[in-house]
Amino acid sequence: MERHRSSGGEHVNPAYDSTLDEPPLYEESNEHRTVRPSVVSAFGHDTLDRVPNIDFYRNAGSVSGHRAVRPSLQELHDVFQKNGAISVPDTVEDDGEGSDGTPFDDLESGPPPKAEKGAVKFGWIKGVLVRCMLNIWGVMLFIRLSWVFGQAGWGLGTVVIVLSCVVTTITSLSMSAICTNGVVRAGGAYYLISRSLGPEFGGSIGLIFACANALAVAMYVVGFAETVVDLLKDNDMLIVDPINDIRIIGIITVVVLLGISVAGMEWEAKHPTITLIMNVFVGTFIPATETKKSQGIFNYNSKIFLDNFAPDFRGETFFSVFAVFFPAATGILAGANISGDLKDPQKAIPKGTLLAIVITGITYLAVALCVSATIVRDATGNITDAILNPGKPCNGSTAAACELGFDFSSCETETCDFGLMNNFQMITLVSGFGPLIIAGTFSATLSSALASLVSAPKVFQALCKDNIYTALRFFAKGYGKNNEPIPGYILTFFISVAIILIANLNVIAPIISNFFLASYALINFSCFHASWAKSPGWRPAYKYYNMWLSLLGAVLCCVVMFVINWLYALLTYGIELLLYIYVTVKKPAVNWGSSTQAVTFVSAVGNALSLSGVDDHVKNFRPQILTLTGSPRARPALLDLAHSFTKTYGLCLTCEVFVGPRSEALQDLNAGMERNQMYLRKTKRKAFYAAVACDNFRDGTESLLQASGLGRMKPNTLMIGFKTNWRTAGAEGVQSYVGILHDAFDFEYGTVVLRINEGLDVTHIVEAEDEMLKAAKEQQDLEKEIMANGGKGKGLFRKNRKSSQQVLATRVSVCSPPPQQVVKMNEKLLEASAQFKKKQPKGTIDVWWLFDDGGLTLLLPYILTNRKKWKDSKLRIFVAGQPGRTEQDKKEMRSLLHKFRIKCSEIIVIDDIHVQPSDNSLQKFQGMIEPFRLHDGSKGAAQAGAMKKEYPYKITDEELSSFEEKTNLQIRLNELLQEHSKSASLIVVSMPIARKESISDFLYMAWLDTLTKDLPPTVLIRGNHKSVLTFYS
Repeated sequence: MERHRSSGGEHVNPAYDSTLDEPPLYEESNEHRTVRPSVVSAFGHDTLDRVPNIDFYRNAGSVSGHRAVRPSLQELHDVFQKNGAISVPDTVEDDGEGSDGTPFDDLESGPPPKAEKGAVKFGWIKGVLVRCMLNIWGVMLFIRLSWVFGQAGWGLGTVVIVLSCVVTTITSLSMSAICTNGVVRAGGAYYLISRSLGPEFGGSIGLIFACANALAVAMYVVGFAETVVDLLKDNDMLIVDPINDIRIIGIITVVVLLGISVAGMEWEAKHPTITLIMNVFVGTFIPATETKKSQGIFNYNSKIFLDNFAPDFRGETFFSVFAVFFPAATGILAGANISGDLKDPQKAIPKGTLLAIVITGITYLAVALCVSATIVRDATGNITDAILNPGKPCNGSTAAACELGFDFSSCETETCDFGLMNNFQMITLVSGFGPLIIAGTFSATLSSALASLVSAPKVFQALCKDNIYTALRFFAKGYGKNNEPIPGYILTFFISVAIILIANLNVIAPIISNFFLASYALINFSCFHASWAKSPGWRPAYKYYNMWLSLLGAVLCCVVMFVINWLYALLTYGIELLLYIYVTVKKPAVNWGSSTQAVTFVSAVGNALSLSGVDDHVKNFRPQILTLTGSPRARPALLDLAHSFTKTYGLCLTCEVFVGPRSEALQDLNAGMERNQMYLRKTKRKAFYAAVACDNFRDGTESLLQASGLGRMKPNTLMIGFKTNWRTAGAEGVQSYVGILHDAFDFEYGTVVLRINEGLDVTHIVEAEDEMLKAAKEQQDLEKEIMANGGKGKGLFRKNRKSSQQVLATRVSVCSPPPQQVVKMNEKLLEASAQFKKKQPKGTIDVWWLFDDGGLTLLLPYILTNRKKWKDSKLRIFVAGQPGRTEQDKKEMRSLLHKFRIKCSEIIVIDDIHVQPSDNSLQKFQGMIEPFRLHDGSKGAAQAGAMKKEYPYKITDEELSSFEEKTNLQIRLNELLQEHSKSASLIVVSMPIARKESISDFLYMAWLDTLTKDLPPTVLIRGNHKSVLTFYS
């Protein structure tokens, strides 16, 4: 109960070392740490203190491979050692491994890949601005923009572009804030969301975003294939038919792009597509030929411009048109997706992305308005449709063309081949030099496809490196100088091929829109959430954002998703929800300091403060238990029963007191704090670990009783194991134990004492297991060392091998098999210690509610019966009664329980408690207390006084006589317990109270021992005599 060292042994994620997300941990041993030599500092005198330096704040795996080690608090504070001979270096060479020898596989905690010679790193222009513009100036600019403005008119078409820019601008502001709040590594949107909202959101959106990028590859390739098929159609060179030709060309194209991507990003980045948009503007000023006019292309004309203002939806709606156009805006994440390949992501991403949105937004709007002013919605392409008699009246949807000399009225009854509504290549036709636009279309679509083909595997690789989905670890491996995700490329290729087979851009685009909008919604929500949490760690360098604007962006994205296609939106969020639940259940061992943690903390503080302003009420009473387990592994039965009382609904503190010199005790305390809390999490015990260091056990417990908890969330019940060795523990040990019970009563704690015949403390077994595991690990490491050297040792290695073998032999001898009798005792102890972990068989919980203590003695066993493990156990209530009133007492108790709404299987009234115990029981009690009696009654007054002064803790004859009735009551109760409750699963008995300075500690311990001796697991309970039960509503 006082001290217990354990080595942990908890299961951890093999691909993650949680210590690396924290400030560097400095190498320490259990021995006293040597003091590093002082240096002459900026303060003009020798000191170990260091001035602030960035190297002190690096993760364990820094970019340079070194990290600075600041002096520890102990080095500065401990007693000065004049003969400190060993120098501790100011920097430490990182070996690329965690504290447990595991490689840095976690994206956040591990070091960034070492920059090999020839590795490509991009600046903000080539890495972000150009990449974003090329993605945005993709398939939509040349083969769908004219169709969008034909359907929506330039009025609503402008709204489509502006709405897209609003969504992307807000998202870019949020993204800029997030990515300037710390070092950004590979993973793009996934990295931003996961590090902000945590692995649950990050893991789910990571897969969706990677899939969205893979689908974008298919969209761009299909756009390219459409253009090629239109050229083949114009020259009567179709391979099969338009649909199958798109599939054939698309698959061939994606195979070529895969080869380029695998060859390396450097080629792709050095040969960007430059689309000559000016060619379109020039084309609108060149006088239109008769052929172009027959295709609906005229020079700038106000009548055409006004005619194209209003929408003319044909089988479409505003939001279906928006859904087709919106994927053009998804290019804003092209730079963030390769954040790991940027020289300075924090500066490059905000600057490049926002500038790209401005440039491309203006470009889209300018091209669309020029087209709207020069091209009519419908045209036949026949020169013979020129109007020879200009006096003919013009009306209908083709009135503008009619006034310009062409009769396209046939388009009102049948589908024509030209015009904004009918031909996806109208921008090519209106340009000054058509082949240049075709080349630009090829270049833009292929460049965008290539960018997406690179982004998708890198996002997926970053997700897999975090080991959130363990089944996907294969895809985390990279190859080549740029750590290229070859398996990810292949997976993206197959996804793209599957989508290319759809061969319809208008079907593919809405699916992609939903996936990207879901990603944008979470990026915006991440920024809002981090701002709302007000964590001191939220300090983005980019200040031009607003948390409410980010929330508006998130809501806008969600609304647009459902308006576009509610079925796709439900499917997207359904997939995201399933992935979220999976990650939540799996609980990956990562800690990224997410805003979710910050909000949880803020909510907890807020709720605690709210509780502080509300008075306690008996209806809301719940046991909040401070359990003196020592280390949580030391007394599992005590912890399990306390956990059963509190479960998720009450506070449970498992506490340890480290006794000894403060310097040694503090070292053990600090070392075990996190380890023991991790053990509680691993064993799914909803409890907190608390420890104090003190010179003696009672003072430490007193500190815990007074200071534990927060506001209303503080313990109200002390739970402690029975001190079975009280007869051999000495006067100091017994006085300390009983003193703790007195302290609990003084502080108005309810008190619970658990006794199991086999005992509670398994510390010696835990330590033996740890020692064996340590020895086995040393043996394993030794064998690996021998194998690495070909089974032979030379020089220094041979010396080390001998030393290791000696240590191993020593440990094995220490852990040699104990005698058979000890083995059986340990087996019984372990079995007894684990009994409350298992589901309890059918049986009874016998409650001996002898004294009214406010109802705690009744409430705790009732709570047990509501737990899943104890649901087959029935309550039996035993009460004391007077002879001749048995039925009346039973009726009164039944009425009381009915009002309390507590069900029990049986009420038993004991009316013979007052009967004298048997002579045998009395003799056993006398034998128990004999070593602790003073026997002063037959001595003279002077001699008796001297004896009391020498042995103040012993039981005097006067005391034994004064409390004879109470002593006999404990003996008699044990006889009744043996008679009525010997077969119970658990016995709950009202705990007798010893009045301070009236009853000696040894007599009180004898009472408790006698009362609970030779029984099933027994719990002594005494409430603080304040009501915890009520029958009022």
